[in-house]
Formats: sequence, structure tokens, C-alpha cells
Amino acid sequence: MRCAERSLSDLYPSPEARGIVSMLCSARLGVKSYTHIVEPGYTVPEELLPGLESDLGRLRASEPVQYVLGYAEFCGRRFHVDRRVLIPRPETELLVSLASEIMRAAGGKPRVLDLCTGSGCIAWSLALDFPEAEVTAADISPDALEVARSQFSGSDPEFPGSSLVSSGSGSVSSGPEFVLADVLGPVPAPLERKGPFGLIVSNPPYVMNREKPSMRRNVLDYEPGLALFVPDDDPLVFYRACARWADALLAPDGCALFEINEALGDATASLMRSFGFASAEVLPDLSGRARFVRVRR
Repeated sequence: MRCAERSLSDLYPSPEARGIVSMLCSARLGVKSYTHIVEPGYTVPEELLPGLESDLGRLRASEPVQYVLGYAEFCGRRFHVDRRVLIPRPETELLVSLASEIMRAAGGKPRVLDLCTGSGCIAWSLALDFPEAEVTAADISPDALEVARSQFSGSDPEFPGSSLVSSGSGSVSSGPEFVLADVLGPVPAPLERKGPFGLIVSNPPYVMNREKPSMRRNVLDYEPGLALFVPDDDPLVFYRACARWADALLAPDGCALFEINEALGDATASLMRSFGFASAEVLPDLSGRARFVRVRR
């Protein structure tokens, strides 16, 4: 296992490489502690070696460990991920936390719309935690929607998330409704009929093309560019579209919450205010970086 860690040292800092190997060993060997694996006398079962070597080959080729394992941890649950969807990031968990605060304050049976849903991690997290809510999620990618719909279906015994359905705090008697829609286009009539929504959330594409040189191969070579990148000359294109949808679909006392590019916080808030919303506030992540914009009708 130490050899495996060293083999990833050209791709990741040592602590991150160790974490990746630890995740792999926990999933494939059923051990909870990395130190247990490297103790003298521990031997990896021979029948598991070919699978581990295959996994390590994929990791050495820069494939994200989440794709190798087939799942990502998010908000205390496992979500199925593959190359059709973006891997959920830790900062997006805070987006869910902020959305949850808004939903608790609103009470009742909130109607929620998640735009650019991808894997569905935001929509499912809110639906699981607020089983009384009506959650709708939209994406332009049929492949992404196939992944999103499959979360917590329990239909596949090999699906990593299915066993966690009953371990959440909410019921999943009815999960989110997923809709094929392009946020850059007009608001579809079916969504208009489902509104108004008390909360709209979105983590749309916001990475500028000029930022690519600073990004790692595990992102550039494997994660879907459709979910990541925007033109350098119009980096707020998705936020302009989301603002237009929010203007059409938000309830009179509704809120919208967006994850943003930290370099464009003030510009994003200003764009939102230009649509006539009562307020648009930039909120920091846990590191103090501008990471979200909260909009009130």
C-alpha cells in the first residue's frame, strides 16, 4: 500500500495520495484504518490483488478515485458517479446546508427547483432531508439525468447508495422529479405549471476556460466539460439564464441560492440585482472565499 501511495506521488500531494489509497482499501478490502493495512503481518488476500492492481492502474492514469469506486460521499450519503456527471465537491455540501436553513424557516411543504442538477446530489439531499418537500430537478444532459434518477433506486444490488436510503433522516417514498431542460433556453411550460417555487438552487458551470491550465488532469481528462466550463468572454452566461428562470418561477417571497466562481462574486450579485430582486448577497464558504449568492424576491 505504501508502494501504491508512492506511485501516485507525481499526481497528488502525499496526504492526498494517502487519502486516495485509504479510500480504495476501505472499499475493496473492508478495512476502516489505513494504519491497519500497513501493519507488519497484514497480507492482502491473493484473490483481490488483480482487482486492486486494475484500480491502481486507473488511478495512476489520473482517473478520479470516485469514478474508480463508482461513488462519492456527499452530505453523509453515497451517490453513484461516473464520467457522465461531475463529482460532488465538499463546498457544495454548504450550499445544501444553506438551502436547508431556508426550507426550515419557510416551513410547510416547500417547492424546490434544482437547476443543472448533474448527479442529483443537491436535489436528492434536500428530498431525503425534507420528505414533505416537492423537489424538481432539471438538466440538459440525458446521461446525467439517467444517473440522477438512479440514485437510491435500490434496483441494483451493486449500487453503493442503495443501502443508505434507510439511514438518512428522511423518507424517500417520493424522490425528486427529474426534467430534461436547457436552462439557457426558455422556461418549459411543464415547469411553469409546477411553480411557483419557494426555493431555486443551482450549481451551474462557472469555471472559465482560461482557468484550465491551473487544473489537474483528473478533472480535465475525466469530468464532463459541459458541467464545468464557460466562455471567458461571458462567464456569467448561466447565472443570467438562472436569473431569468428565477424571475419567472420564484414565489413572491421566494429565495434563490447559487454556487459561484469566487472571482466573480460581486459581478454575480450585481447581475442578480439587475433583474429587480430585492436583494442579492455574496456568502463565503468555510475558507472565507466568496462561494455563494443568495437572492431574495
